[in-house]
Amino acid sequence: MLLRQVADAHHQLELVWADGGYTGSLVEYCLAVLALVLAIVKRSDDMRGFVVLPKRWIIERLFAHLMRIRRLARDYERRTTSAEAMVYWSMILLMTRRLARSRPQPA
Repeated sequence: MLLRQVADAHHQLELVWADGGYTGSLVEYCLAVLALVLAIVKRSDDMRGFVVLPKRWIIERLFAHLMRIRRLARDYERRTTSAEAMVYWSMILLMTRRLARSRPQPA
């Protein structure tokens, strides 16, 4: 249901990355009904310990940024709108820090 809503809202979306748990009929459904390519990011069976998976580190980094704002580490919010506002606040903080970073001047 979520993929259908995203596909309806964002018509230019063509590729969606998903965890290995979403293999099966969902891949064919996305291609046939939603015209989306569902790429499954799988972990190899011979890997031991922590291994960075392709594209998955992007989501893990996002969660790390959100958890840095301590209020988002627990469900303190009673309403989803205030939790959403905290996520926006966290991302604004992240982006302003990135924009304020000093960049080396070209020679």
